[in-house]
Amino acid sequence: MTQIKELAGFIQRSKNTVFFGGAGVSTESGIPDFRSESGLYAAQQVYGNSPEELLSHSLFEREPALFFRYYKENLIAKDAKPNAAHIALAELEKRGLLQAVITQNIDGLHQAAGSKNVLELHGSNWRQYCLACGVRFSLEYIIDPANCKDGIIPVCDKCGGMVRPDVVLYGEGLDDAVVIATARAIADAELLIVGGTSLAVYPAAGLLRHFAGGALVLINKSETSADRSAQLVIRESIGAALGEMMKLL
Repeated sequence: MTQIKELAGFIQRSKNTVFFGGAGVSTESGIPDFRSESGLYAAQQVYGNSPEELLSHSLFEREPALFFRYYKENLIAKDAKPNAAHIALAELEKRGLLQAVITQNIDGLHQAAGSKNVLELHGSNWRQYCLACGVRFSLEYIIDPANCKDGIIPVCDKCGGMVRPDVVLYGEGLDDAVVIATARAIADAELLIVGGTSLAVYPAAGLLRHFAGGALVLINKSETSADRSAQLVIRESIGAALGEMMKLL
């Protein structure tokens, strides 16, 4: 509880707080981490490839049917609900105590919880677009087999082009505008809270180098590469830590 009180104090004193989150924020909503040991095993056993290969730009172009099969069966969680971490962050923003949420997740749960200023480094699976004409589509559109070639590859009802999710695949670069906004938010932050991430996914994790503020807080069950640079390290689930902290504010 001492660490939670310290975190609450950091937030109360900070004039500019930013949260940077990873897969651990979403796993507490029942969304599997495909990079976990079980996720790696399942991908190899069921699909014959690693998650990184299955979600790569090269495989998307080479074997779109396999890509969409894996994507639809593993990365779409329409029924997932925001957990204590999402709710706490949205409430902090509402109170003016949090200026931005930076996420590596693509599930849209921060917005579902009520967060407004969300920077999605890897895009969102709630957005889709046609590769040929650029028309935008909903998630429901690509899920419906009636809109898909052979029931699996979504095609545009305007021009017949292939429709893809607006997410960053392995081998693709991050969106320049999002990267610039993220770097600026981190650079301007007085307090940076990093939670639910091992900081092993680059180039997203590399954006933390822009932080030059007063306090870095790490909330993660396991060790991260930034622990030694942090003023506070909390070895708890992100939902439990933020949920307890909100009771003190």
